[in-house]
Amino acid sequence: MKISVYSIEKSGVKSVKGLTDEFIKMSSRYAKIEEITLFNASIALAQSKGAGAAKEAYTALYEPYLKGYTIALDEEGEELTSVEFSKIFENGADIRFFIGGAYGFSEGFLRRTQRVISLSRLTYAHKIAKAVLLEQIYRGLCIKNGHPYHKE
Repeated sequence: MKISVYSIEKSGVKSVKGLTDEFIKMSSRYAKIEEITLFNASIALAQSKGAGAAKEAYTALYEPYLKGYTIALDEEGEELTSVEFSKIFENGADIRFFIGGAYGFSEGFLRRTQRVISLSRLTYAHKIAKAVLLEQIYRGLCIKNGHPYHKE
């Protein structure tokens, strides 16, 4: 199984990088985890123009990666328990999670994914959202594989 986590974020402070790397490493016994961070001049320019332009730019940047079983993270998405989240890993060998840019996703992008979920109704910085997502991926893989990390 291959799991990819896409995020639109500027390079910069690596304050949670050790944590995300740890969850990727722990998950590696169950799946290949790939972390893809995207940002370019088009995104920066679009964000300076406002939400509409930014969402269009995010969609254009993510479009080539909309393959496999695709899941967008959105604060208005479906809320899941960790056990419900673990069932995502029954959906195939290529699972791709998308974390939105500063302005979130366009409705058109959300309709093109197989699922839209919420980590919380709270808004997180991209690096924090990625860390939470990677912990839940590890937890979900542990649940699926009978590992005792998740306590019920």
